[in-house]
Amino acid sequence: MRGMTIAELNGLDRDAFVATVGFAFEHSPWIARAAWSRRPFASVDALHAAMLAVLDAAPDERNTALIAAHPDLAGKVAREGRLTAASTGEQASAGLDRLSAGELAQFDALNRAYRERFAFPFVICAREHDTASILAALRTRGANDRATEVATALAEIAKIARLRLLDAIEAD
Repeated sequence: MRGMTIAELNGLDRDAFVATVGFAFEHSPWIARAAWSRRPFASVDALHAAMLAVLDAAPDERNTALIAAHPDLAGKVAREGRLTAASTGEQASAGLDRLSAGELAQFDALNRAYRERFAFPFVICAREHDTASILAALRTRGANDRATEVATALAEIAKIARLRLLDAIEAD
């Protein structure tokens, strides 16, 4: 299926715009809805920057809710086949759909400890990693303070969203 161009995206009404790019931030179409009014966008990077500006202006509670909207990596939702299409592909690209029983046990234990410490799931741009580097980051980042981890998770979410937008929108 051919992706939409940025020019075509700029011409959409708010509902169609949100339907097209609202998925970029996991279960958080409010970001696309707010960014729509900043059209026209000259490029995917300009769209991404507008969406990040919405996120930057959002209250801390909304940003924490965005982090919480992400599934655990290799978690129950993934094993039950209930991830979004984008998350399914991203986790598969890092090999998380082909883990051994031992690796699954490691992910379960580390995800649980991380959630207990921060009250939201561990988020990383899986497309930039493999299983080993994700496990290493989970171990390392679990020692961070909450403010550092919120900022790190939001930076990872920004990377994820940019890649999703690049997948969905063709260069003009």
